[in-house]
Amino acid sequence: MEIHEHIIELPKKVYVGNGILSKLRDYLFQLSVSEPVLVVTGPNVRKIVIDEIAKGLNELGKMEFVEVMDSSVDEVNRVEEKAKELNPRFVLGIGGGKTIDVAKYVAYKLNVNFISIPTAPSHDGITSSFASIKGLGKPVSVKAKMPYAIIADINVLSSAPRRLINAGIGDTIGKLVAVRDWKLASKLTGEYYGDYTASLALLSAKHALSCTKIIHRDLKYSVSLLTEALISSGVAMGMAGSTRPASGSEHLFAHAVDLLQPNAALHGELVGIGSIIMAYIHGINWREIRNALDRIGAPTTAKQLGIPNDVVIKALTIAHTIRPERYTILGDRGLTWSSAEKVARDTGVIE
Repeated sequence: MEIHEHIIELPKKVYVGNGILSKLRDYLFQLSVSEPVLVVTGPNVRKIVIDEIAKGLNELGKMEFVEVMDSSVDEVNRVEEKAKELNPRFVLGIGGGKTIDVAKYVAYKLNVNFISIPTAPSHDGITSSFASIKGLGKPVSVKAKMPYAIIADINVLSSAPRRLINAGIGDTIGKLVAVRDWKLASKLTGEYYGDYTASLALLSAKHALSCTKIIHRDLKYSVSLLTEALISSGVAMGMAGSTRPASGSEHLFAHAVDLLQPNAALHGELVGIGSIIMAYIHGINWREIRNALDRIGAPTTAKQLGIPNDVVIKALTIAHTIRPERYTILGDRGLTWSSAEKVARDTGVIE
């Protein structure tokens, strides 16, 4: 009998709460963090956060800070060179999605423990074992280090720019489509499908929808709910051993737009718009997704992002080629130009 091995990766500990960065030293002690430590930060991490981190780390002894500007392969190589000089036992990633992507990918390459300390709840990369690194030849996630621990301070996360919080909601709502695509692929290609893992991803999406109803009244509670949703989405990917439960045709669309017009929008914004379109194709409630994004002021049209109609249509026609091995509602052939235009117009994404 053939043995099918399925490896589940999960964080050792997850710390979530208000003002918990002040307890960083205690957490690092509990996690047996030892020197040397490489701390990877981003350009927009507020000085107050860095000071708090430095205070928590100062008893560890040997540590070095390195700032990254983006999640490109060049930045990865630069950080890796620095890491090789230091030979760290732990890598800490402190910042938004891009910073954490670089940190966990470097930790993976060096095979050392990685601790995720997000400062913006912009996408579920802050909690997963996959990273989006630009310049590796394809615009999709690569295997990286599952966080050994996640330390999520709600005070810090809820003071992130509102656009980044909205992007995190958009990325998480996308799981409604991703799970549909995964189930469809399982039926048509026999691909492994995990019911429990899919349920966990759907629960994340439902939490994100709830956030859109309460964020105007209670920002902190909403961000706490969103952070837990991002964490459970990361856990779902760790359990599935792939990004399948969290990334489907809506992500393929987002990657396609980014390929055609780099840096036009945040990842979560494109995933939100992709979710509206793909939910329409799947025949699920796309209006609910659009209304939820509208409620929080997240973009639901190409015009709001300054993306030309042609780019949206072209992205829809090439999205299926981004990950040809990953079957979604787009099938093997994708959409024709006229059907892509119709779908985008019917959902109001283009005028």
